[in-house]
Amino acid sequence: MKNLTLIGIILLALAFLLYYLMPQFSFIKLFEPINLMGILAGIGIGLIIGGLVGYVSKGSSIRKENQRKKYVQLQKEKEALEIQAAELAKNQTLADKEIDEKNRPNQF
Repeated sequence: MKNLTLIGIILLALAFLLYYLMPQFSFIKLFEPINLMGILAGIGIGLIIGGLVGYVSKGSSIRKENQRKKYVQLQKEKEALEIQAAELAKNQTLADKEIDEKNRPNQF
């Protein structure tokens, strides 16, 4: 947004410079209706373009933030699932050992 403001100021200064370089330059002519309409039209177009660019950039930043949040949530879920898998594997090995111990005395 700051870049758009800077570009708008530069373009406005360029418009005044070009108007000043006109052969029949007069400061009073700057405020004639036709010139004021041109200035107001330029400002209006700039505001419309700036609003559209701001809307698009805000939408994309919101989408990126949502993606980041989902990614962090998925990482947390993955860690929780890994912990559960480790616990299940540990319980399974303990259960297998108990079964083996129960079956060994029967084999002798």
